[in-house]
Amino acid sequence: MPRGLARDHDAKRAALRRGAAQYFAAEGFDRASMAGVAAACGVSKALLYHYYDGKEALLFDILHEHLGDLADAVHQANRGHTPEERVRALIRAVVMQYQDADAEHKLQLDALGTLPDDLQAPLLSLQRRMVSIMGDALEAVAPDLGARRGAVTMSVFGMLNWFYMWHRPGKGMDREGYADLVTDMVLGGIRTL
Repeated sequence: MPRGLARDHDAKRAALRRGAAQYFAAEGFDRASMAGVAAACGVSKALLYHYYDGKEALLFDILHEHLGDLADAVHQANRGHTPEERVRALIRAVVMQYQDADAEHKLQLDALGTLPDDLQAPLLSLQRRMVSIMGDALEAVAPDLGARRGAVTMSVFGMLNWFYMWHRPGKGMDREGYADLVTDMVLGGIRTL
């Protein structure tokens, strides 16, 4: 008879994802090993292989969880009464969802492309859905964006995606303040295009 899942299976898996994300982000995914992940997480390689059959499966799980949570937050935020409120809510949702997820976010930017196409596809689909939602909200504010919609949308994500590189918690602007700053810049700028 096969063994059932332990009661703390999901918690252990989440802890492995978190520890592995920090290790992969610090070492670089291409240089990292499953032995290194196990050591960084304080578990045996056997336990790690009980949950994941290899480095790519582990990276996929990290990114799928991270992007899935982000996509859920974006979907929930896409409900403002006015187009401006929608843009503000979407930008705030992205900035706030990135909190405490610097390692996962770094992997999204640096390592997603190392996965085989079949593993990349669902992750890219999540990203495209978020980009589409943001693009629709921006176009609702500035219907004349036309061919510039893609560039404007990706510029917004550029401001949001690199925040983790320079932001230091407790120093300077907080996340909410930054979200408001970006929103004000975006709303003020796209109306003049």
